[in-house]
Amino acid sequence: MAGLTRDDAVLAGLAEAQKDEVKYEKQNHSLSITTSKDHDHDYEPDGIHDGLEFPTSEECETLRRVSDTVPWSAYMIAFVELAERFSFYGATVVFTNFIQQPLPVGSRTGAGGANGQSGALGRGQQTATGLTTFNQFWCYVIPLFGAYIADTRWGRFKTICISVAIAMVGHILLVMSAIPPVITKPNNALACFVVALVIMGLGTGGFKANISPLVAEQYKRTKLFVRTTKSGERVIVDPVLTTSRIYMYFYLFTNIGALIGQISMAYSEKYVGFWLAYLLPTIVFSLCPIVLALGARRYNTSPPTGSVFAQALRAWRYCLHGRWSWNYMQMCKNMTAADFWETAKPSNVIAKTGSKPGWMTFDDQWVDELRRGFKACGVFVFFPIYWLTYNQLNNNLTSQAATMSTHGVPNDVLSNLDPFALIIFIPIFDQFIYPGMRRIGINPTPLKKITAGFFTGAAGMIWAAVVQHYIYKTSPCGYEAATCADADGNALVSPLNVWIQTGSYVLIAFSEILASITGLEYAFTKAPKNMRSLVMSMFLFMSAIASALGEAFVTLAADPLLVWNYGVFGVIAFIGGCLFWYCFRHLDEQEDELNNLAEGHYHAEKEG
Repeated sequence: MAGLTRDDAVLAGLAEAQKDEVKYEKQNHSLSITTSKDHDHDYEPDGIHDGLEFPTSEECETLRRVSDTVPWSAYMIAFVELAERFSFYGATVVFTNFIQQPLPVGSRTGAGGANGQSGALGRGQQTATGLTTFNQFWCYVIPLFGAYIADTRWGRFKTICISVAIAMVGHILLVMSAIPPVITKPNNALACFVVALVIMGLGTGGFKANISPLVAEQYKRTKLFVRTTKSGERVIVDPVLTTSRIYMYFYLFTNIGALIGQISMAYSEKYVGFWLAYLLPTIVFSLCPIVLALGARRYNTSPPTGSVFAQALRAWRYCLHGRWSWNYMQMCKNMTAADFWETAKPSNVIAKTGSKPGWMTFDDQWVDELRRGFKACGVFVFFPIYWLTYNQLNNNLTSQAATMSTHGVPNDVLSNLDPFALIIFIPIFDQFIYPGMRRIGINPTPLKKITAGFFTGAAGMIWAAVVQHYIYKTSPCGYEAATCADADGNALVSPLNVWIQTGSYVLIAFSEILASITGLEYAFTKAPKNMRSLVMSMFLFMSAIASALGEAFVTLAADPLLVWNYGVFGVIAFIGGCLFWYCFRHLDEQEDELNNLAEGHYHAEKEG
């Protein structure tokens, strides 16, 4: 082959490879990809899809789609999430009272008792909203760093284990901020509390970026296949629906942990003190390393693959060559052109220049996956608008409950209506609503569900605005309801029953099922395999942006502006939902095409 050019040599090599492949198929016809004469179905033995019958194009259009069974290793990881969310939400549910309300007279624990209001630092509602919003922001910025470390250095499982150890230190400091010798000195308690928030956020961020991709990776099948049910019906088992089911039950475990943690800690805070409300989550959190160690050899894990993010940016910059323009509209048009990503495909680069850059250590299919991942990140840009409504659960709705008649119920117990509603309705959506919609020909695609999530979140805020309006009308102090007290300092509240908040919490729970769970699914299914932690962290980072945006609305989080606070968030969420569907409705039509891309291959660059 000495006289051949580079292209001739490549073609000759491909021809030899094809001859070898044909020879191999003849010798191993029982194991090679074959076609059934009876049904024209393909069978592909790869250790994962062995013996499975793949559907024809006609069957893809006509057969009903169902999900597969969830592997047990996924449930083990979901239990780790349950314990971590028990500890996280169990602790954070009392943050608002800990920061906002003053230490009860003569108390050394912060407990308010049956008829009193629990508190510790006495810094007011705006400080409480600011610090809890910062906590949300911090916990969802760190996933970017956690994802980078997992994808390039440690892998997801090791990153999770180290993050758990860091978070444990934060939990211990949190307990220290609430013990009697410290809590009676508000400045010292505040300093210890803030340090605990920072350290817990480091651990939580590294954990959250990687636990969601890890749980979905326990299911290995990636291709549609045909199965016959017990009733004799031929159905298509869809891996995407299976991933959706995994995330539905993963979220269910999350909210079981959150519900038990929040209720238990609210009563611990009210009747014993904040030290117990922080100690019990720490004890439950200690279950995480135990379960991780027990299942270490059973989990399906992915090794780190090098600096994938850097390669992704290089590919993106390569596609920008010749497309840059100072005209904003022209630039957007160039970047969204149908052939934008075709420029970075190695086959096109070789065909055009005869060679490819040394950093192009990937194939054409990986570029297709990268394009899909960038589209997913574009979808996530709208999520900060959604999270603005959800974040009201963590502060303002808890403060609102304190201005109504609680009849002995801790004001921060009401927030548990959200996880309680999720525990009830997640199985209903999974078993009845979504399958029922598919049976009558309505396909609840991810983008349709996310759009509906925006609208139900907006409805939850409108409900809260109406409740706040009537609080102002019925409070003894009118528009100063949050600070209303008699001459002796005893709180005076509206006669409205606190349970009228239920509508807000249930509507927000519906929005989580539709938008938040589906966002997790979308992040996993649309990301390249070696960038799943990174894309998942981008989805979580949207919550951090929402928390930063929320800081701009802190001035509305006080009397007499709280009706405007909820109303503004409701209107923003509704408009955001409309714009979301307008911008991404074309991707909804490409859902199957994007899900069925061939898996790409990437090799990390050699250093030095």
